[in-house]
Amino acid sequence: MEYAEVARSASERGELVLRERRPGPDDPSGGPTVLELRANGVFVMDTAEHASEKAMADAALDTVEHPSRVLVAGLGLGFTLDRVLGDRRVEHVDVVEIEQALVDWMRDGTIPHGRQLLADTRARVVVADIATVVAEAGDTSYDVVLLDVDNGPGYLVHKTNASIYDAPFLTDVRRLLAPGGALVVWSAAPAPALAEALRTVFENVDEHGHEVRLQDREEQYWLYAARRG
Repeated sequence: MEYAEVARSASERGELVLRERRPGPDDPSGGPTVLELRANGVFVMDTAEHASEKAMADAALDTVEHPSRVLVAGLGLGFTLDRVLGDRRVEHVDVVEIEQALVDWMRDGTIPHGRQLLADTRARVVVADIATVVAEAGDTSYDVVLLDVDNGPGYLVHKTNASIYDAPFLTDVRRLLAPGGALVVWSAAPAPALAEALRTVFENVDEHGHEVRLQDREEQYWLYAARRG
């Protein structure tokens, strides 16, 4: 396997790197070039496997009868947003992303599918910390909130994100949800403490594993779905 750096950015949170992954000259399998996103050396996601991002969006959209307003925390490579925008019931999506560079790479075509995705007039990108956005939301209301800013509470991209998996923040999210609204949280591993925190805040909480194949390895990701009764 060969790697080539496509873009790099540094901020007070560390380094964000976008790189290409392609089969080497001695690899007979061939295959397409894959874009891979890493934060401080930690794998975040790639363009080869994004079934879990789609499953995350579906888990929430299928739960809510009229998901007209959606909040997506974490832009990533845009696959969750793409799935949300594919539902014609959705009228408006706020996407909160803390890294300006990632938004720029989407908008300037460094991430090839980014321009078309962000051109959808239903989508609005907010460059900020999700904790700040939720705290300052006022009387804003959403039907669906999707939380995908880390690899789960056990694999934080930034240590300061730990608080968004605790009851106080989850209570603030519940306050943003319209009656019957849903919150879905993505995790790379089982997160019993998160499930417990969700159950102290929400009336209905479900958790289930999702099988994926990641760089020739079988993995299981987890989705935690909570609904406001």
